[in-house]
Amino acid sequence: MAFFRPRVSREAEVRYHADIEISKTFPELLGKAREAEQTVRDLRAAQADDLELMAAGQAFDKALTEALRGAEAGQRATFGVKAYDDRIARRKAKATPAGAEWSAEVERLRTLREENRLWGIPRLPRPVPSSY
Repeated sequence: MAFFRPRVSREAEVRYHADIEISKTFPELLGKAREAEQTVRDLRAAQADDLELMAAGQAFDKALTEALRGAEAGQRATFGVKAYDDRIARRKAKATPAGAEWSAEVERLRTLREENRLWGIPRLPRPVPSSY
């Protein structure tokens, strides 16, 4: 008696292998984000001007975004190839220890990026037009 076992789509396999390659760079990307964060903290401690803080905050945001992309790729790769096509498989994989660890890391990086976007990048005041 043969059982039918549905295969995953070719697209899911390609995305899975691409995510594996991207997730290999995650530690390097996280290191760059930590360096950028340290730069922002050093500038704040030195009471640098807003232009320097804005540039450092934007560089930190870019580094966090790249690290977040790597973490999301690692999360998807940890979930497995079936999780690309099946939401139940994705939900089951999220409940495993490795899946929960990656999910927590992704959530931590998202929160850190949003906090930086809200409070870490100073906004420069715009001049009011005097044409009134």
